[in-house]
Amino acid sequence: MYRIDEESDKEKYIMLIPAMLDAHFPLLKYAFYSKEYHPIILENEEGITDIGLKYVNNDMCYPAILNVGQMIGALQSGDYDLKRTVLLMPQAGDACRGSNYTGVLRRGVNKAGFEQIPVLSLNVKGMEKESQVKLTPGMVWRALFSVFYGDMLMILSNQMRPYEKTKGETEKCVERWTNTLAEELKQGRHLSFGRMKKNFQRMAEEFVAIPKKDITLPKIGIVGELYTKYCHLGNWNLEKILQKEKCEYYINGLTWYVLYYIDTHLTTEGKWMGLAYRLGLLLIGRLQHHMVQAIKRQGLYCMDEFSKWKNEADGYVNYHCSIGDGWLIGAEAVNHIKNGYKKVLAVQPFGCMPNHVSGRGIYPSIQRKLPEGQIISVDYDSSGSELNVKNRVMMILSEFK
Repeated sequence: MYRIDEESDKEKYIMLIPAMLDAHFPLLKYAFYSKEYHPIILENEEGITDIGLKYVNNDMCYPAILNVGQMIGALQSGDYDLKRTVLLMPQAGDACRGSNYTGVLRRGVNKAGFEQIPVLSLNVKGMEKESQVKLTPGMVWRALFSVFYGDMLMILSNQMRPYEKTKGETEKCVERWTNTLAEELKQGRHLSFGRMKKNFQRMAEEFVAIPKKDITLPKIGIVGELYTKYCHLGNWNLEKILQKEKCEYYINGLTWYVLYYIDTHLTTEGKWMGLAYRLGLLLIGRLQHHMVQAIKRQGLYCMDEFSKWKNEADGYVNYHCSIGDGWLIGAEAVNHIKNGYKKVLAVQPFGCMPNHVSGRGIYPSIQRKLPEGQIISVDYDSSGSELNVKNRVMMILSEFK
């Protein structure tokens, strides 16, 4: 497997990737390294909304505006050699506006005067074939490990951080494990399922060993569109607000979305590809089982593995609603409420149809069937007010006061 040298980018294309997954990208970035590309996860944040609005129509969904603004802002910064820079836009490839992200980015980049910058697409649906990044076995293998390890770090740290006796201990544990796992990914060593299961166990044990206060805190579940759920740019630092208000919050892992996506989007992709995806569904599901069990053995909470988790939502969601995040949103809300996170924040870009139909459209039904639960929607938009968003968050927290 290709060995990664993070310090060297000579004679390679610099691949700029917009920030999307706060917990996962510190490890997932290693999946994009190759002999041809040196990936950089963008960190520029100042003014990216205004830049995005300058080059993207304001009726486009908010994540697209932020992503385009961040990438064009990076090109304008002068920090990169534009003769060897490319942009990468991940896209799901189904019937929501996310499928248009690459075209929107390309038009925005051209309007900004960077016509020479290639725009590449990362998808598994065969879109943009002339500019699609080829998925190599090494890339897929590193990505598989990175997504699971990212889930572990996110789920464990979110449960330990609110209770730690010494502020910062959880973050130190996250940093230690990120460095350890990054070294394994860079060297391409120890990337076996046996090693993964051992790492699951060791990670859970180390996080549980962090000294905790003997207190009870309000529990909040978070559901919604991927970008606004997993990226602080999309949710305006929601996690920091909840930390300041002394809450325990649970965000379900990315592997549940991966399994949802395969289950609803890919298993009908022709005879042989459909078979391959169904085998992938079984493999990833099995690995997820080991991850969930490693967390639960230490007395911590984790949603059930995908197959059980999906069954828990039966009768509450319509499994035919599979556009975008589709029935995943409602299923997560149902599982949150059933498992003790009875107050649920549903975060979404304003005007995101999959979220409004498959999410907000069924929240009243879910609450009627699960009256002990409460779901509050929070919309994020370039024209929105931070004060209004915070008021929506405080609305659900007021129940605990």
